[in-house]
Amino acid sequence: MSENFEPKIVGFFCNWCTAAAADLAGTSRIQYPANVRPIRVMCSGSVDASYVIKALLEGADGVLIGGCHPGDCHYVNGNYKARRRVALLNSIFNTLKLDPERVWLRWISASEGLRFAKVIRQMTEELSQKGPNPMGKSPQT
Repeated sequence: MSENFEPKIVGFFCNWCTAAAADLAGTSRIQYPANVRPIRVMCSGSVDASYVIKALLEGADGVLIGGCHPGDCHYVNGNYKARRRVALLNSIFNTLKLDPERVWLRWISASEGLRFAKVIRQMTEELSQKGPNPMGKSPQT
């Protein structure tokens, strides 16, 4: 692995919780790596498995799905749908001998700017240790 490897993370963030936490981290000037490419979605339950697979095939080194804590979903059960989809993806990845650790699902509420920054730092560190995603396209500059 190259010393200069910087992982690309595609983040699907719930509008009501994780995207608000990202905003809070930014307005609070909490430092975290700039490796994440955020995509605001209305609910983590709207993130289809095909979006995650496409991101990984198109060159992302990891995918982070951020949603409301269980029981706090603005759409009642969207985060439970997200949890079931990620469990299914993990099962598929294990069957295909792919690395399921490249897909993270985390509950981050709107008031958890510090937690958001911590999760981004942890994911960036772990993906840096793993190296580039073998499923993805070759890197383009």
